Amino acid sequence: CVPEDVKDEEELKRLALDAEVFLGWKASEDLIIHAEHLRVFINPGAGVQHLMPMFRSLAEQDKQPILCNGHGNAYFTAQHTVAILLGITNFVVRHHDLLRSGVWRTGDAEGASIALRKKRIGLLGYGAVNRRVHQFLSGFDLDFLVCKRTKSDHLEGVDRCYAIHELHQFLKATDILIIAVPSTEATKGLIDLEALRLLGKEGVLVNVGRGDVIIQEDLYTALKEELIDRAALDVWYDYKAPEDEEGKRYPYDAVHFPFHELDNVVLSPHRAASPFSDLERWSEVVENIARCALREYPFLNEVDIELGY
Repeated sequence: CVPEDVKDEEELKRLALDAEVFLGWKASEDLIIHAEHLRVFINPGAGVQHLMPMFRSLAEQDKQPILCNGHGNAYFTAQHTVAILLGITNFVVRHHDLLRSGVWRTGDAEGASIALRKKRIGLLGYGAVNRRVHQFLSGFDLDFLVCKRTKSDHLEGVDRCYAIHELHQFLKATDILIIAVPSTEATKGLIDLEALRLLGKEGVLVNVGRGDVIIQEDLYTALKEELIDRAALDVWYDYKAPEDEEGKRYPYDAVHFPFHELDNVVLSPHRAASPFSDLERWSEVVENIARCALREYPFLNEVDIELGY
């Protein structure tokens, strides 16, 4: 970490000379190479896809420090996942907007709630976030299915676990799909139109992983044509989208895929990790800095550069 007023690369290099730990979301490859004593680069968030090209390049040069990602936001992301899930299953936003406009007691005519009882929750990915989601939802009288890279025979509270090559079987068995996987070469475009059709016309989808896990056009089509029932989305496709003629910004192709015009989706602006002011979220970071100082290995949440997470 460096003071906010330090912007000059040469000054950064001077400060980095004796650094053993870098903490932050990004740094230049030259800066990392220049930090001769660097042992570990700690990315405080879970997403490290933006760092993969640089760290693979460093690995080829045999100059690669250990990369760690942070799971400190897992509790908050899981909490937000449950919130937007209930928001879409109970049409909270729609009824809120109706009452704000003075429309009182429309009942089920403007959106009936989905009873969660006995539904099959499909957890795509079973890392820190979805394990928390599983914990939080366990009081709702649900069945839990898990699909992850490798099958596990015994996961407590899980009715069935699928390996990723069994994705289509998993989706057929799922009523409510909750996606919490990273963006890697293996997951980009994993959920396409065929996969969404398998989820079915009564299917509900929540994505708090990465937007590009689902093909944008296919997701919009599935919602527009009601191939699935509804969705809640906290992750998107274009975070640098320019403002339109009215000064509005949408993190997706709003011309061809205007998600904001659909009635069966809750839109969330990638804020599941809030609040950042909670000090407990930094415990893993502090632990990794301590391990570096004490030369205690391995670090928490070391990233496999080949796999990308």
